[in-house]
Amino acid sequence: MAGGEPPTPGALLCALLWAAAAAPTPLGGGPGGSPAPGAFGRLYRGAVNISAERLYAFAYSRQPGQVDAVRVYVNSSSENLQYPVLFVVRQQKGVLSWQVPLIFRGLYQRTYNYQEVSRTLCPSEPASETGPSEQIIFVDVASMAPFNIAYELLVTRLENFQLETNKPFNFTASPSQPQYFLYKFPQDVDSVIIKVVSDAVYPCSVVSVQDIVCPVYDLDHNVEFNGVYQSMTKQAAITVQRKDFPGEQFFVVFVIKPEDYACGGSVPSSIHGNVNRTWNLQRTKNLQVTIVPSINRSVYIQAMFFSFLSFLSFYLGSVIVAFVHYIRVRRKASSGRLSPEDGSGIMTSSHPITSSTPEGSSYGAIDESSSSGGRQLSSPERGPPAGSDTDSSVEEESDFDTMPEIESDKNVIRTKVFLYLSDLSRKDRRIVSKKYKIYFWNIITIAVFYALPVIQLVITYQTVVNVTGNQDICYYNFLCAHPLGVLSAFNNILSNVGHTLLGFLFLLIVLRRDILHRRAMEMKDIYTLDYGIPKHFGLFYAMGIALMMEGVLSACYHVCPNYSNFQFDTSFMYMIAGLCMLKLYQTRHPDINASAYSAYASFAVVICLAVLGVVFGKNGMWFWVIFSMIHVLASLALSTQIYYMGRFKIDLGIFRRAAMVLYTDCIQQCSRPMYMDRMVLLIVGNLVNWSFAVFGLVYRPRDFASYILGIFICNLLLYLAFYIIMKLRSSEKLLPIPLFCIVATAVVWAAALYFFFQTLSSWEETPAESREKNRPCILLGFFDDHDVWHFLSAAALFFSFLVLLTLDDDLDTVRRDKIPVF
Repeated sequence: MAGGEPPTPGALLCALLWAAAAAPTPLGGGPGGSPAPGAFGRLYRGAVNISAERLYAFAYSRQPGQVDAVRVYVNSSSENLQYPVLFVVRQQKGVLSWQVPLIFRGLYQRTYNYQEVSRTLCPSEPASETGPSEQIIFVDVASMAPFNIAYELLVTRLENFQLETNKPFNFTASPSQPQYFLYKFPQDVDSVIIKVVSDAVYPCSVVSVQDIVCPVYDLDHNVEFNGVYQSMTKQAAITVQRKDFPGEQFFVVFVIKPEDYACGGSVPSSIHGNVNRTWNLQRTKNLQVTIVPSINRSVYIQAMFFSFLSFLSFYLGSVIVAFVHYIRVRRKASSGRLSPEDGSGIMTSSHPITSSTPEGSSYGAIDESSSSGGRQLSSPERGPPAGSDTDSSVEEESDFDTMPEIESDKNVIRTKVFLYLSDLSRKDRRIVSKKYKIYFWNIITIAVFYALPVIQLVITYQTVVNVTGNQDICYYNFLCAHPLGVLSAFNNILSNVGHTLLGFLFLLIVLRRDILHRRAMEMKDIYTLDYGIPKHFGLFYAMGIALMMEGVLSACYHVCPNYSNFQFDTSFMYMIAGLCMLKLYQTRHPDINASAYSAYASFAVVICLAVLGVVFGKNGMWFWVIFSMIHVLASLALSTQIYYMGRFKIDLGIFRRAAMVLYTDCIQQCSRPMYMDRMVLLIVGNLVNWSFAVFGLVYRPRDFASYILGIFICNLLLYLAFYIIMKLRSSEKLLPIPLFCIVATAVVWAAALYFFFQTLSSWEETPAESREKNRPCILLGFFDDHDVWHFLSAAALFFSFLVLLTLDDDLDTVRRDKIPVF
């Protein structure tokens, strides 16, 4: 052999065989204890026992820069678990061993035994030499059995071990024959998505991405020890970034689980009962893997610009509308033709102001011509000028209701057949305004105390995902989950920016109206306080804060969406729906609306029920019975309060009084309801709520939080439709701006709900089943259907708030004793 020339595989193998034969301790393989030379692709049959083991040596040549992988197939017909056949494979930098029969353990101590095993050996690092190098693999076969146990051995070299970009690769795997492959990042690719598909739902499988470290964890009991992994039925997707792998390469491992319970399947029927062991269960699965490049940095920048500019355009539109309105008001003011139909919501001087009307007097006092039963009331105390209002929230509501004559007359006034706004707006304006400002201050306090623990919890969730690599914790749309920093799905978080931006814009719009209203009062540029809907902005401010917090908490939920934290995404949705209903009711019932304390206490009860429903609602029939009873009784109690304008006391005697009313009005003599419009609304509302209660009791939906949200939304839509119908029926008008907002709300909500029902994941199912619903991105290659729902729902809520803000602008020049209550 020439000096410096590497030895041939045959020469190297002969030298090893001579050294083994001369060893003092025989290996018990071939003649004289020497290892038997092995050939790739050849099937070897033999037998081993306690005094006879076999050793095989396989040599091969490796080219520079080439990664070679070797797969070892073994089989043994023995079913004796006391004396398994042991296979030990020794390589240059590692040892891999297993036994046959190979045992997998499942639930309830069930075991699954396989006599046929196939493993891929950890490939050695690419050769850096200028010429080919030689590699040798030793396979040792042994057993402690006192009798012979037959076996088969086959060693092959893998031709398609390295996966290529954008090129699908098909293969099969089973519990005892896992597979893994190598992937190297191309030079111009920083992130890739590993897409795995299968035509069959079961058997359940696991896809893992592991660093180039030996040994490779490719069995059911150890695949979760290293790297990132997720379970799979028909589809899986994992996003991998170059920065996470210093060597710019990784293994993609595919493991078939012995049982399907982790993927939502049941235990195989063949092992039910007392039989807890099964042999050679056929669980082969055909898989296809494709690795495609993910998006680059420019797409992230485009998506962020799109998100912010889309909603900043609402700011521009609002500025344009405000500027146009300002120009129109100035022109009409200069010509003396100022009209309330300008859409400002601020009553202007289209009527003379009498100097004898004090600003601190009780606004909305009943005019002598408004009804025969009413009489003029005046406050014994004169309040300070309107401009001296304060927004302090430290005063208790008990300090507000200090008008004893109101208590003596309201029982009479509120039982009139035809009520007008002046009948229900008799309290001092300053007192009522401060009462509604408490909504604003309380929701800020609630938001802070609610959001901080939520943020801490979701950070912990994300940390656990990043540390453990378990991607079954969070229910993302993995086909469109773009990471940024420590966040696994930045696109789902970014798409919530609309709620925060539009919530802040709504606060600015309300603030403008509030300032204009205060300025008009200070300048006495308003026809007394007996005209139009009373201007109380506390609930509007609370609605704006709630919209902003919905964006914050929805983003927190989407940091790691799962079964445990879904209520984060819905809590402020309940509050938004409840505040909208309260605002709609407050419009024509300012004196008898719920206080902030009782309202938020009610929301707290709802959120508690939502948490209990998430915990016990799956299988607890008792919970649904109790909840349905609470739902029906609450609907009846609220209906009674609304029908009798708060004069029907809810105490221990309510059942006796209700029975008396039913007997006198329905059984003794069937009389026509005194308040027919209210009765129609309450009958329809109760039918809707009872239908929800029956539906929940019968079907017991697993998504309890969405079920409660549906109840809130249906009640809000029903009340809003009733309000608009009654408004038109009372010959009131819809001005252009509220009409536009109503149309925009309907159109945007319809589009938003379309994307909402495009289910991309579901924590009601197992993570593997949820991934079957995953879909690619549909907007800018960055946002999926649910992100579009976030965009559209934020706009729809904004337009919905504007509807409530501008709906009654046409009444600014109408006397309150002419505005009906419904």
